[in-house]
Amino acid sequence: MGLTDARWAELVEINLRFNKAIEPVTDFDQFGVAERWTYATTGRGDCEDYVLEKRRELLRRGWPLSSLLITVVIDREGGGHAVLTVVTDRGEFVLDNQIDKILPWSRSGLTFIKRQSPTNQNDWQDLGRILGRPEVVTASITPPR
Repeated sequence: MGLTDARWAELVEINLRFNKAIEPVTDFDQFGVAERWTYATTGRGDCEDYVLEKRRELLRRGWPLSSLLITVVIDREGGGHAVLTVVTDRGEFVLDNQIDKILPWSRSGLTFIKRQSPTNQNDWQDLGRILGRPEVVTASITPPR
């Protein structure tokens, strides 16, 4: 996907809008179950609900599904988490409900476990294997300058 100034502005706007619009709540508190992947129709949701909403809006605006990959990570506090990785011609960027700033994956401070395949959204890629390492891949937390 070509990352133009207009496309970057879309990413920033959508990330901020959903980060502010959705009240964070666990699936257990909201639905009484440990995990439930759904859109945040109640205005409340957990990490993957933010991801689904952001992805749906980007798709509506013409972004290809192959560029919008749900990604499983370990967050900066050591907990399980989901983010949206956006694949562009200028690199891969992370849309995360825990921070408003969009960062390249390598500067996100997240530990990457697996993500959807760009060619088949039902297949999940082990990110350690893709990068030629058997272990998971940890990104630097150093902020960009």
